[in-house]
Amino acid sequence: VQLVESGGGLVQPGGSLRLSCEASGFPFNLYGMGWIRQVPGKEIEWVAHINHPGTTTDYANSVKGRFTISRVNANNRVFLQMNNLKPEDSAVYYCARFYTPYRPPSRSISEYTHRGQGTQVTVSS
Repeated sequence: VQLVESGGGLVQPGGSLRLSCEASGFPFNLYGMGWIRQVPGKEIEWVAHINHPGTTTDYANSVKGRFTISRVNANNRVFLQMNNLKPEDSAVYYCARFYTPYRPPSRSISEYTHRGQGTQVTVSS
């Protein structure tokens, strides 16, 4: 299983970024996927997830209405569009795979058994 994130960077408050994750080494279209984030010294936080066909999504309250998760199974990619970014969104963002195929993903961090190396998002003026 390999997950490679990209798209992070430095952005001003109110700005936007689009994170991308390229997956390989497993049947991508069978697994729910999520985005999680971590600030150094703080607990890792679940951000959003999408089911394997891409028909159902869920978001943490802190990002609902600002972030959108999507996927293109034909390209083995999952995305996180982040709008109206706030300084508190600053973190390392990880793409993560749910532990089992077909099952709808959950908000439980422990059920995401694979993650990428992460991409840094910094929101600052």
